[in-house]
Amino acid sequence: MDIEKQKDSHSLVFKMSVPIFIELLLQMLVGNVDQIMISHYSQNSVGAIGNANQILNIIIIVLSVMSLATTILISRYLGAKNKEKISEVLNTSLFLLTIAGIVITFVLFSFNTSIFSWMKVPVEIFFETSLYLMIVGAVTVIQGLYMGFAATLRSYTLMKDVMLVAVIMNIINIIGNAILINGLLGFPKLGIIGSALSTDISRILGLFMLIWIFYKKIDAEISWKYLKPFPVNTVKNILHLGVPSGVEQLSYNVSQIFIMKFTNFFGTIVITTKVYCSMFIYIAYIYTIALSEATQILVSYLLGANFLKKVNLRVWVTVGLSILISEVITLLLYFNSDFVFGLLTKDPQILELGHKILFVEIFLEFGRAINIVMTRCLIAVEDTVFPAGMCIFSAWLFGVGAGYILGVKMGYGLVGIWAAMAVDECFRGIIFLFRFRYGKWWNRVHRKKLEDLRPRIIANPL
Repeated sequence: MDIEKQKDSHSLVFKMSVPIFIELLLQMLVGNVDQIMISHYSQNSVGAIGNANQILNIIIIVLSVMSLATTILISRYLGAKNKEKISEVLNTSLFLLTIAGIVITFVLFSFNTSIFSWMKVPVEIFFETSLYLMIVGAVTVIQGLYMGFAATLRSYTLMKDVMLVAVIMNIINIIGNAILINGLLGFPKLGIIGSALSTDISRILGLFMLIWIFYKKIDAEISWKYLKPFPVNTVKNILHLGVPSGVEQLSYNVSQIFIMKFTNFFGTIVITTKVYCSMFIYIAYIYTIALSEATQILVSYLLGANFLKKVNLRVWVTVGLSILISEVITLLLYFNSDFVFGLLTKDPQILELGHKILFVEIFLEFGRAINIVMTRCLIAVEDTVFPAGMCIFSAWLFGVGAGYILGVKMGYGLVGIWAAMAVDECFRGIIFLFRFRYGKWWNRVHRKKLEDLRPRIIANPL
């Protein structure tokens, strides 16, 4: 579909966002199904996976630096019809992702016990936490390459294909968990080890499926020739777009590790409640992520094609829709909290605390919806530094600082920590609204020459 001929960008974003949403939902299940299925095996193992996922989330952020920039740059070069640059960006991104994955794997195996000691992971779940992290972290290179190929396919608007792979991965993970956790079909009962191995197997098979789709449907080329001579300028472009976002997300997730550390002070019941809350709440903003990704791809294409006037309206409509959807889902979760938490546990302490957290979440989601959309859109229009700086300032001042004061010092526990996170999200959301409305991005982008994005014509995937 050609954006230049597309009159209804709202319909286009919706069509792009739905498969992204399903893919993200299933990717979330690949990670969280471990916690869901292990909850029937051991409550302590739920806390172990929750702590390990704090580190695994940071790994995903580091890898997303390259994959995010890949999506933006390829979308932009598609808009400019520059096939040579598309292949160069792809090969450079895959190379960087591979190197990053190797380094991360080494760090995980060398320092995981030191990290969890600092996080004050309770002794009863310490070994399982470390073991789960090492097994899942062993395929970090696979995860990085998966994200690189998925980013490329999304740029070509092949969201349905990526979604289908996520469906198959999820099915494989669920079947693997059932067999390996519980020892079915003659396999030994492996518990949390089986859960981690199942995750690894699903990701390896998912990568092979994406590679097959790439060679079948994409005319870009994977070749060493695009790395000789080494494309320094392309690396700079990837880092220019990716690093500020990566720093922002990394800072945010490191702040979440501090918050997890505070949570660990309160014992296993509170840890488990936080893990369950995080799982359910993700449902509230997962479509916002999908909308923001679809909007970012469209905005990047519009900039590459020099359709600047369409950018502004597209962003504001996405913000309004994201707030509405996130709030409606959060309210549904709040008014049905006993039923939702009851799917995983009957512990009255978890049910009561989870209900309180979901009430605070109603306010938190207002700010988060704005932040998710605005951060991606500001990056797409090359306002990359401000979102990172604001996240670092706000997340550490309010999320960590105020969270420690309210939750630990003043004794409000997890509710106090969550209230501080709500202040952080809402503060940043309001600032980002003003930044996009009154920022200098429009004049800067309008003045920027796009001749280097203009040469050869390739088939328009949109």
